[in-house]
Amino acid sequence: MTDKRAPLAWDLQNTFFDSFKDQDDLHCSLVAPSPLHNPLMVSSNSSLAVELGLNPESVNDPEMLRLMAGDFSGAQLQPIALVYSGHQFGVWAGQLGDGRAMTLGELPVHNSNSGKSQLWDIQLKGAGATPYSRFADGRAVLRSSIREYLCSEAMHSLGIATTRALCLVTSETPVYREEVESAATVCRVARSHIRFGSFEHFHYRNQPEAVKAMADYAINRHFPEWAEEELRYANLFNHTVTETAKMIAHWQSVGFAHGVMNTDNMSILGDTIDYGPFGFLDVYNPDFICNHSDANGRYSFKNQPSVGLWNLNALATSLMTLLSSETLVTALKTYEPTFLEHYRDLMTAKLGLVQYTDSDENLINQLLTLMEENQVDYSLFFRQLCLFSSDNQSVRDLFVDRDAFDDWAKLYVQRLNQQQMSDNNRSATMLKTNPKYILRNYMAQAAIEKAEQGDYSEVNLLLEVLQSPFEEHPKAEHYARLPPDWAETISVSCSS
Repeated sequence: MTDKRAPLAWDLQNTFFDSFKDQDDLHCSLVAPSPLHNPLMVSSNSSLAVELGLNPESVNDPEMLRLMAGDFSGAQLQPIALVYSGHQFGVWAGQLGDGRAMTLGELPVHNSNSGKSQLWDIQLKGAGATPYSRFADGRAVLRSSIREYLCSEAMHSLGIATTRALCLVTSETPVYREEVESAATVCRVARSHIRFGSFEHFHYRNQPEAVKAMADYAINRHFPEWAEEELRYANLFNHTVTETAKMIAHWQSVGFAHGVMNTDNMSILGDTIDYGPFGFLDVYNPDFICNHSDANGRYSFKNQPSVGLWNLNALATSLMTLLSSETLVTALKTYEPTFLEHYRDLMTAKLGLVQYTDSDENLINQLLTLMEENQVDYSLFFRQLCLFSSDNQSVRDLFVDRDAFDDWAKLYVQRLNQQQMSDNNRSATMLKTNPKYILRNYMAQAAIEKAEQGDYSEVNLLLEVLQSPFEEHPKAEHYARLPPDWAETISVSCSS
C-alpha cells in the first residue's frame, strides 16, 4: 500500500499572519529566504515526521531538500519573521525579533488522544536575513545547528517540554564568523514561537491593543476553551507560570543548563526554546556556567529557578494592561511551590522512591552536597544508583570520601526499607527514570568535527541514541562513561 501522506510544504497554513495582516508589520514581516548553495541533507528526524503525519521518506526528497535549504521557487509559501523585544542578561535590550529564523507556516497535526487537530509552527533557522537581523547575515553555522538539532531531540526524549527539529541541512555557502564556516539550516518545529519578549515589545512601545491581540491569538490557538471566559488572560498567565516552573524543575533534575535565559528566549507555553550555549552537567557543580559570555554567572545552573521567576515578573509587567497587579502577584506566588513540588517529585523518582516525604528533603540535599564535594558525575551516579542494593554498592567507588557516602547510604537504605518494593522492581523503574545517555558537550563536539569533514555518521548515531536515552546502545557504549579530560576545555558562547 502506498503511503500518500503529503510532503511538508503542501499542507501549511499561516494563521498567525492571517490574524495580524490588518495591522501591517506590527507583529510580523513577510520575508524571503536566501537559498543555500549546493545543499546536502545531513540528517532527518523520521520519528518526528511520523508524529507530524508526514511521510518520513518525503523529508529526504530533492524537493524537500530544496525547500529546507531556503529555495522556495514554485512553493506557495509566505514565510514571516516575528518581532519581539526582551531583557538580555537582566538589561532591557529593546527590539530584537527573528534575526535568522522564518516561520514557513503552521501544520495541522491530528491528535489521536483528543481527536482534534493541533497547529505546529514550522520554522526554518538560518535561511538568511530578515528585517530583525540587526546588520547580521541571518545565517546559522553547521556546528550550532548540529547542537540544536541533537539537543532539542534529546530533551524531548527526556520528557522535557521543548521545540524539536525535523531536519538538518548543510551547504557550500560560506559564513564568516571567527573563521569561515559552512552555512546550515535547521527546520524547527514548535507548538508556538511566541515569547515573553513578544508581549514586552508592545508593552514598552505603549501599544496595549497589540499586547491584547497577541494574548487573544495565543488563547484562540492553544486554549480555545478559554476564549469566551472572563478569566482567559489570568488563565494564560497562570498556565505560563506553572509550565515554566515545571520546565525548569525538569532542567534541574537532569542537570541541564540553558545558558542564555533572556526573556526573548522564554516560551509563553513553557517550552525549552533557543538552544545556544547550553550544557549538561558532568560533575555535579551548582555553580556551573555553560555560557562563556556569561561572565557574572547570571545564568549559572543554580540560578535557573530564580531567573525563571525574574523573567515571569518581566512578563507580568507587560500584561498589566490586561490583568490587575493583585492577579499577577497571586499567580507569581505559585511559581516557587510549583517548582519545588515538581522538582521534589522528579528527584524522588530518580532515587527510586515511590512518594516524596518531608524527610526526603534532607536525603536529597545531603546527596547533592556529597556529590559536589566529591566532584561526582551527575548522570553517571544516578544511572549506577539504579543497581544499588545492600549487596551491590559499587556506586560508592565514584566518591573519594567513601565513609561519607556510606553514612548517606545507611539513610538511603532505611528510606528504601520504608516502602514495599523489591530491589529488582525498583531498579527496573529507576532505569526508566535515570538516562544512560545525555548530550554532553564533548559528544556534540565529536559529531561536529566529523561533520565538518563531511562525515555525518556521528550526528545520526547520536540522534538514534538520544531518542532512546534510557536504553542500551552497544555502538555508543563509550558515551555512557566518564567524559574525557579534554571535555573540560570546550568553551561555548552565544555565537555557538
